[in-house]
Amino acid sequence: MSIPKEPRQLMINIMYLVLTALLALNVSAEVMNAFFALDDGNKESIATVDSQLEATITGVKDLLKDDSKRKYQPIGPAIDAVRTKAAEFNSYVDELRDELIDVAGNGNGEVDEEDYTISYGKRVPKGKKNKDVTTRILVDEGRGEELKAKILETRQELIDVYTKLMQENGDSFSLKPEQVQSRIQSVANNMPFNIDDETWQAPGSDKASWSDFKFRQMPLAAVLPLLSQMQSNLKSSEAAMVNDMAELTGGRTIEFDAFFPVVQADRSYVVGGEKISAQISVGTYSTSLQPENVKIYAGGSQLPVGQGGIAEYSITGSGAGQKTIPLRVEVVNPLTGEVSKGESEFVYEVGARSVTVAADKMNVFYIGVDNPITIVASGVSSNDVRVSTTGPITIKGSGSSRTINASAPGAAKVSVSADGKSLGSFDFRVKRIPNPEARLSGKNGGGMGSGEFKAQGGVGAFLDDFDFDATCQVAGFELVYVPKRQDAIPSQNRGPRYNDASRRLVNQAKPGDIYYFENVRAKCPGDTATRKINSMVFTIQ
Repeated sequence: MSIPKEPRQLMINIMYLVLTALLALNVSAEVMNAFFALDDGNKESIATVDSQLEATITGVKDLLKDDSKRKYQPIGPAIDAVRTKAAEFNSYVDELRDELIDVAGNGNGEVDEEDYTISYGKRVPKGKKNKDVTTRILVDEGRGEELKAKILETRQELIDVYTKLMQENGDSFSLKPEQVQSRIQSVANNMPFNIDDETWQAPGSDKASWSDFKFRQMPLAAVLPLLSQMQSNLKSSEAAMVNDMAELTGGRTIEFDAFFPVVQADRSYVVGGEKISAQISVGTYSTSLQPENVKIYAGGSQLPVGQGGIAEYSITGSGAGQKTIPLRVEVVNPLTGEVSKGESEFVYEVGARSVTVAADKMNVFYIGVDNPITIVASGVSSNDVRVSTTGPITIKGSGSSRTINASAPGAAKVSVSADGKSLGSFDFRVKRIPNPEARLSGKNGGGMGSGEFKAQGGVGAFLDDFDFDATCQVAGFELVYVPKRQDAIPSQNRGPRYNDASRRLVNQAKPGDIYYFENVRAKCPGDTATRKINSMVFTIQ
């Protein structure tokens, strides 16, 4: 569109352009960095457990070489099977992470340096704020449900490996049938690697699936720690299972010596009055610990700890701006009584729900042209925004950019809602396109040389300072020729161009003659009839 010449209108356009950009930044850089810190924490937890796990497995396999431990030799292949199943899932998630980073980055089919940037001195994905890629791939294209199926499948495969080992070798391990069953049940119940299929189906939830609940409209920066948390849960489950089998042989089991709080929240941005639900657990957690050995604090308050070392926590957004909840865990070693501590933070942001509907041209809708408007609703997903109109207007389009078409002068209203709640209504005026100005060679009257006057082909209608792509046409006029010291000669002309009679009069122009263009009529887009516009008088020089 053309740049408006009126300073006030230019200011309005720039203001709404800046407002749109600001409201797009729902999640601040600090919140994004908190996501990456959480992702790094998950990776560190995985690396710590994996290092200790390798030492345990090496010790168990060395122990099984002793002939006195021959009856425990089936444990070796079982440990290998558990490790293989876990490695397959980790590879799957790593490939999914790479795909999301690449598609949100340069999209060249591989993860390279072009997919990353430096933010606050930290190397992070360029597409860290991209919600469209994560929603499309993980929700719309079904990869999230595929991930869910992979989690359930891997979980069951791990349980099956352990179950087969116990059922086939329980006797040789000197275990009674009830002990075998108890061990199998304990491994399955205490495995943190699982799917929560209840929260998203709770009464009042509008989510269509687990992946819809987990990933829709989540920026890439928030999805990455969710994926690494799944890998961390798997690593904890893998370690617990190997630890259980190592205990049977009398070998050394895993010793955890580093603990920190891990938060898995359903969102990081809320509008005032909405609730955030989160699970707070202990990084590098051992399922052999009992809940009473673990203390978790959020904002200074101790939370009840359930099975798996997980504490449920919820907070209702209030005020506005970025909020920080300090977290702390204390883990008691049940054998030594030693207390290990760790701290972290949960950062979230509270916004105020608001909406703005701005006519991109002026606070007026014009008949006969497309009137673009911008609808900005902060704290609300664009997918949830609903727009309706009253009055002589209709609306088309989607997202923040819509188009209004008007049919008659009068008053009109644009109403916006989301989640069944009204966000506001906005009044507009509907007007006809302003009158164009009749001109000849860029002039609306005055003196004109005879040569310039004769060179004109007819009368034009011009819309000045009208910020729309609209063209008006002259429908007709009356030309009156008054030769110097002679009687007037009239001619009726249809259309903008001179007809034969008018052309003959124009070709007679000489200095001192006067030409009157009267009863000039024009038709603009949206007009049902012609309109009378300005007359012109030219004196030939």
